[in-house]
Formats: sequence, structure tokens, C-alpha cells
Amino acid sequence: EVEKMQIVLHEPEIPPNTGNVARTCAVTGTPLHLVGPLGFSISDRHLKRAGLDYWQHLDISYWDSFEELRQAFPDHRFFFFTTKGEKRYDAVSYQDTDFLVFGSETRGLPDRIMAAYPEYCLRIPMRPGIRSLNLSNSVALVLYEALRQQGFPGLV
Repeated sequence: EVEKMQIVLHEPEIPPNTGNVARTCAVTGTPLHLVGPLGFSISDRHLKRAGLDYWQHLDISYWDSFEELRQAFPDHRFFFFTTKGEKRYDAVSYQDTDFLVFGSETRGLPDRIMAAYPEYCLRIPMRPGIRSLNLSNSVALVLYEALRQQGFPGLV
């Protein structure tokens, strides 16, 4: 049974971003799920360099599809972060068993996923006309808000 917040990267493309997310997950004790296909090899030197001294502290899982991941955790809430979300990310009361899902750097989340869970699509406020925040910054911002709401469990 999952008792920790979980981060999901759906088809990430840029190794240093995934490495930075892995580092954030390692320092917070947050499991990381990578949903393929990935835009890089998991042995990529840029990926490893971004989280090199943290990699051994990371709980990481790999999935062939989002549907495979979703079926493995049928009783958990999944929140999807997208510039198309109606509700702000800070308007949610997060639970310690939630999954926080982020899309690829250039494509975001697939329409089929957002259409299946519209009430769980959240956005980070930003100025109009500018594409979006960096993926690793978005993950850190949302994860730390969720952990803050829970009193930063297990963190000093």
C-alpha cells in the first residue's frame, strides 16, 4: 500500500530535467514513476549528472504506459498538472497517497488523459502568452506545496 506522495513524469524528453526531478524526489523521499517512452536512455550522462549523488537514494519505477500505472494503483487519486487546468494547484487539499502527474516538456499531457480526468487537472498560475515553467521547477513547486500541507512528513 502506498503511504507516500508519488511523482509521475509522463514521457519526459530532457535528461537534465528528469535528473533534477529525481534529485527533488530523493531529498524528499518521494517515489518517482517514469512513464515511457522516454526521450532518452536511463543511462544518459546528463540524467545521471543532474542527480548523480542522489541516485542511490531514489525509489524509481518504470512503466510502459500511463494506463499500466493507473491500473496498478486503482484506489489512489491522480492529479494532472497542465496549463489547461481550470483549478489552481494550491486549491487542493493533498493526501499522502496522491500521485502528481506531469507531462513531457514539449507536448505536456496527452488530451486523452486530461479528458478522462478533467476535475483532476490543475494549473500553476503564470502570465499569459508564455509557454510554461520548466518541468523540474513545476514538480518542485507542486510537491513542496503538497508536503507543506502535510507538515513536511519525515523532513527536517
